[in-house]
Amino acid sequence: VQLQASGGGLVQAGGSLRLSCAASGRTSTSYTMGWFRQTPGKEREFVAVIRWSSGYSYYADSVKGRFTVSRDNAKNTLSLQMNNLKPEDTAVYYCAAANGVILSQIRIAQAYNSWGQGTLVTVSS
Repeated sequence: VQLQASGGGLVQAGGSLRLSCAASGRTSTSYTMGWFRQTPGKEREFVAVIRWSSGYSYYADSVKGRFTVSRDNAKNTLSLQMNNLKPEDTAVYYCAAANGVILSQIRIAQAYNSWGQGTLVTVSS
């Protein structure tokens, strides 16, 4: 599956942004899709993922209550609504997808084999 992320930008602390990820190619309802983020010199960090078939979602503690991951089955699009953004949310955000991700690995970047190109989110204080 090919992924194309969009929607990053510059926003002030407390503001909102919405990221989108369009999926094309051979998709499946058994996929898990979601978002990771990365800052220079650090490992890629789990943000939020969603089970494509059930819609069940998982969040990092640092974004719970502020970010919402969702999917549009008809459009094969993944979204991340980010509210009350903080400077520490500044990162390059990547959408990711994989088939058959087990629960114990759902927060691990290495469990995902399809990645979008990344979109930069900058939150100013």
